[in-house]
Amino acid sequence: MALLKVKFSQKKRVKLAQGLWLMNWFSVFAGILVFSMGLFLKIELRKRSEVMDNSESHFVPNSLILMGILTCAFNGFAGKICYDSLDPAKFVKWKPLLKPYLALCFLFNILIFFVALICFLMRGSLESTLAQGLKNSMKFYRDTDTPGRCFMKKTIDMLQIEFKCCGNNGFKDWFEIQWISNRYLDFSSKEVKDRIKSNVDGRYLVDGVPFSCCNPSSPRPCIQYQVTNNSAHYSYDYQTEELNLWRRGCREALLYYYSSMMSSMGAVVLLVWLFEMSVMAGLRLLHTSLESIANPEDPECESEGWILENSLKDSLKSALESLKKIGKFNQVEADAEGAEGEEGTKTPAITTVS
Repeated sequence: MALLKVKFSQKKRVKLAQGLWLMNWFSVFAGILVFSMGLFLKIELRKRSEVMDNSESHFVPNSLILMGILTCAFNGFAGKICYDSLDPAKFVKWKPLLKPYLALCFLFNILIFFVALICFLMRGSLESTLAQGLKNSMKFYRDTDTPGRCFMKKTIDMLQIEFKCCGNNGFKDWFEIQWISNRYLDFSSKEVKDRIKSNVDGRYLVDGVPFSCCNPSSPRPCIQYQVTNNSAHYSYDYQTEELNLWRRGCREALLYYYSSMMSSMGAVVLLVWLFEMSVMAGLRLLHTSLESIANPEDPECESEGWILENSLKDSLKSALESLKKIGKFNQVEADAEGAEGEEGTKTPAITTVS
């Protein structure tokens, strides 16, 4: 028994073709939207590529851009088919292409669904990329005189100001690295010498943070040096007082920003996928209703359309049988080639008479 069998008169077929033509053009605009989202995400990731460890994070925007282009191409082609199906003479040339095209549409819809899932599941990969990238970038904060790294201080400062964050996981990350350039250290000072000697790696470490970590909303002037020294500041207790520094780490802030963006894009792609599935189903109904016309010379006669010619169970069974046949055929061919190869390697026996 056919799945979703529907009877069509000529009027219904025309309405279906017109509706599908309109839906396909809506899908073209949806493809442009998906392409634009991918482009926007790629630009946003490139803006902060210096604080990311690798280029794996660009897989999502590249996939969205590709899906957007393919959506426009597939639905533009389907729109042309639907428009020509109104004229039986024009539709004849599309008949042989419809089955392969519908098979490609099915694979394409699987890809769209996969891309939508990737948008939701990339959080873990993005988190590790940001964590390692920010850690490396903070080490280069002081290298304002080193070619290729002189921009890193400005990048980190602008990042912390824009996203209201400090450090990788928090402001204490700055205590573990030397973020002040040697150029601005007085090596004749006893304090500087003692700090460098007290460190195994010979780095100048302080319990301070860059100015960009300061929260301008705080009523107290920013305490960015000697953060953990209570005696260095009047009426100050490091353990209990609400510090006037950003509490959130930049990894968390960036992860939330990009994850929210990709989740929204994933939801849009899922909606596009549902719309594409309905277009594919409608195109299949149109295809079968036109093929099942009893008298091609009488286009006004009734016909039947369906999604699957048999039930879902039977269709899956026949598909599996077809795959098994293909597998057996390939195996037979491989065995035949192997047998020919063995015969070719055998050398004929030569008898000699003495």
